[in-house]
Amino acid sequence: MKKASLKSEAFFLPFVLITFDLKQEKVEMASTILKNARIVNESTITEGDLLIKDGRIERLDAIIDSDARQEIDVKGNFVIPGIIDDQVHFREPGLTHKANIASESRAAVAGGVTSFMEMPNTKPQSTTQEKLQDKYDIASDVSPANYSFFMGATNDNVEEVLKTDKHEVCGVKIFMGSSTGNMLVDNQQTLDNIFSKVPMLIATHCEDEKTVRANLAKAQVEFGENIPFEQHPIIRNTEACYLSSSMAVDLAKKYNTRLHILHISTAKELGLFTNEVPLKEKRITSEACVHHMYFNDTYYPTHGSKVKCNPAIKSETDRSAIFKAVFDGTIDIIATDHAPHTIEEKSKSYLNAPSGLPLVQHSLNIMLDFYHKGEVTMEQIVAKMCHAPADCFRVRERGYIREGYYADLAIVDADHEWTINKDNIYYKCGWSPLEGKTMKGKVQSTYVNGQIVFKNGEVLPFSAGKRMQFH
Repeated sequence: MKKASLKSEAFFLPFVLITFDLKQEKVEMASTILKNARIVNESTITEGDLLIKDGRIERLDAIIDSDARQEIDVKGNFVIPGIIDDQVHFREPGLTHKANIASESRAAVAGGVTSFMEMPNTKPQSTTQEKLQDKYDIASDVSPANYSFFMGATNDNVEEVLKTDKHEVCGVKIFMGSSTGNMLVDNQQTLDNIFSKVPMLIATHCEDEKTVRANLAKAQVEFGENIPFEQHPIIRNTEACYLSSSMAVDLAKKYNTRLHILHISTAKELGLFTNEVPLKEKRITSEACVHHMYFNDTYYPTHGSKVKCNPAIKSETDRSAIFKAVFDGTIDIIATDHAPHTIEEKSKSYLNAPSGLPLVQHSLNIMLDFYHKGEVTMEQIVAKMCHAPADCFRVRERGYIREGYYADLAIVDADHEWTINKDNIYYKCGWSPLEGKTMKGKVQSTYVNGQIVFKNGEVLPFSAGKRMQFH
């Protein structure tokens, strides 16, 4: 069900082997009525029916379309806009032993994620228009989810970055900390050029490299080659994050840049942002990832490298402050920073195990866990995972359940209990930091551009995704 090559897949189900070609043509769109739905959209839950026609949402009422080819009784389950994940690493090209666009986009739709924005630190890196287009070409053939790819910045490619079309590409990515992929941008003149000249959204990974290296050197003096994973949030500490994030904010204010700081991991950084301005009016925005909202540093002794990520998962004080900031409007978006590595790579020592967690299939499940604890509402989940990314990135006609918008939808049974295990994980890497956990709430079906791409635990063999467009 998970292991895959780029062009074809084999799904193993009980007593049957199903194979298909991922490059097949799109099937003809059928009109569909979703009946008896609890539609979660724009801070309300409405009971009713929804008509999908020609890939878009045609009507939001109980009217029956005599031309509809099928009616589906949703049986009172939630229907939400498809989740838009603004930060994933799908590892193609060059790192496809870990993941690829085909495998991870299927994991995405299995989790109700209908659109993704992917990062440039592949091999080769997406730092030229040609290499960026290569990713779009791959996705157009194999992705069941909608897609966009960040243009990557380096110390010496500013002119190439400036060729990027803001209506066709989600943004420019700057690693202001080297992280994974050695794309550190640390030249001040380059940073000034990018922040002053780029007319589109700039997304940043913010960790001060000098601070991280100094902390790592101290840990090596104390522990030698056997650094415990508990040192990760000490090595990649609050100071490293704040120094870099505050510099990015200062640059954005100086040049009036559209800045989006990814994966906030510390309580201290929250002072850099505001909830006093509506999201659509903000020039400086931020994101929290589900692992920084869910895990804290008490997980390192039991999970080790499986919760090693950059920036690091930190204290319970940081986790709870980030969680609160998401829902009071200080932090704008919930995403994943989905970053798969093989279990063999993650089984290495601290100095050799790469950073990153596979999460795109299970981000909604994490938030539903908070929902069942009474800490969030379904309306809040949809606001932060669907509406806010669409607003922040100015996505055209997605992220909401509105007449005329693309029919990107997830049907969610909030009461369905299931356990995450290797048999139902779609990631090519085959593991999850959540393995063994029983979740309450499951995506039953996912629609992308009006086409059903996931149903009853099976990703269907259609590359329904389209290239995302931006205002």
